[in-house]
Amino acid sequence: MIVALGCNLPGAYTSREALLEAALAALPEEGLDLVARSSWWTSAAWPDASGPEYLNGVAIVRTGLSPSETLQALHRIEARFGRERGEANAPRTLDLDLVAHGRTVQDGDLVVPHPRAHERLFVMGPLAELASGWIHPVSGEPAFRLATTASVGLDARPGQPARS
Repeated sequence: MIVALGCNLPGAYTSREALLEAALAALPEEGLDLVARSSWWTSAAWPDASGPEYLNGVAIVRTGLSPSETLQALHRIEARFGRERGEANAPRTLDLDLVAHGRTVQDGDLVVPHPRAHERLFVMGPLAELASGWIHPVSGEPAFRLATTASVGLDARPGQPARS
């Protein structure tokens, strides 16, 4: 399973990196076991680049939860870290997106793989770093190729290396 993480507000934490590291540490409490994670990538706010810069990464996670249960778990973690859902693309303390869950799902608001992740360099770049040969279940394209054809967040760049 693949989870994209991002934030552009540190909330109660000293930095965006500290917040994202704490979010990774919270995954097991929700039945989501961290297998691997990318380095943190930075990118301008989107679609309004005047907002605070984003820090993003990708995690490979193992779970016995269904896609719906996984999404609910991710939303609980977001809420614990101060995420308030309001205006689309507004600055946020934590954004956790379910990118892939081993199969395709379309059930109401739940769409897996994430319908726009393949367009975002700040998702595909970290994923290609972590699992370059991962194959998108709809397009059939590998992560490394999707990173080269992304159309959103083209300023995204690796910044801070993954901790062991």
